[in-house]
Amino acid sequence: MLELQGRTHASAASYNNLWGVPLSLARMPRDTQYGIFEIGMNHSGEITPLTAQVRPYVAIVTMVAAVHLEHFDSVAGIADAKGEIFSGLEPGGVAVINGDLEWTQRLKDHAAKAKPSRVITFGRAAACDVRLTDLKLDEEGSDVAVTLFGKAMRYRVGAPGEHWALNSLGVLTVIASLGADAERAAADMASLSALAGRGARQRITGPKGAFDLIDESYNANPLSMAVSIATLGRAKPGSGGRRIAVLGDMLELGPTGPELHMGLAKPLAEHGIDLVFASGPLMNHLWPAIAERQRGGYASASSGIAHAVAEMVRAGDIVMIKGSNGSKMRLVVEALRALAAAHQ
Repeated sequence: MLELQGRTHASAASYNNLWGVPLSLARMPRDTQYGIFEIGMNHSGEITPLTAQVRPYVAIVTMVAAVHLEHFDSVAGIADAKGEIFSGLEPGGVAVINGDLEWTQRLKDHAAKAKPSRVITFGRAAACDVRLTDLKLDEEGSDVAVTLFGKAMRYRVGAPGEHWALNSLGVLTVIASLGADAERAAADMASLSALAGRGARQRITGPKGAFDLIDESYNANPLSMAVSIATLGRAKPGSGGRRIAVLGDMLELGPTGPELHMGLAKPLAEHGIDLVFASGPLMNHLWPAIAERQRGGYASASSGIAHAVAEMVRAGDIVMIKGSNGSKMRLVVEALRALAAAHQ
């Protein structure tokens, strides 16, 4: 959204660690008007030195969820680690926080230590400064109504999924906090599309006809997995088509991993997913928990199911592929895309 309003520099990809953040800073042109830097972590204390390098004028925390539990005792610890981002705020900077979280006040407490000029919340909650007032989801995107610091706005988000709609509030909050044109940014949201590995949708014509691929292969955690399953559930297959989920292990969950994988059976049933293919030792805990009619196939690694999924897909299907990057679900994406070349 900022690229459409001024000279903007951003992390080229998920360059969010001790190598990626300084590299992104070093590559920023001198005449940049807006610089956007992703800062990530999977251990406590990792964000503090990185935000000290970036020295943001605006810092945002979009979500706190049960990820990286292998390295934390609790989700509260994850909230504390993410709250480190506010320690690097420039004097008079702005802290932006998802106001719907269990940990919102905890994050506010972290932000307060930096003495920002303002702490702004966004979300559904009535107390949020930027509040979602209406949301209509469809398989192409969503129609969103918000109040932005008391002003009513309506706009279209071009990427499907409730998470995109809610994150758009955070985007508008940041843009307004930077003094850029939030109304123009809201209008430009219609041009937004999901990224490769993070929800990009592609129509593929294979030997058995055309089907849709939803590529969520870059990352996964219990929350994002549930959201992606819900998005697949809203998608409408073509005539004779099916909703198919191809799932790989969610990593870095520690001792809770087996239980969290088993828990995916509920959203898979609730959202009418017709077939499930799964790979990885953790997904083996999901397999007996889903209905027999949903079982498409299981293998210990993604390479073991890629061929089976490619053989099974037919005209009208919608296939969503998701897993942590380390589970290599990209191999399944590539196998399905290869069907187009084979059909030519």
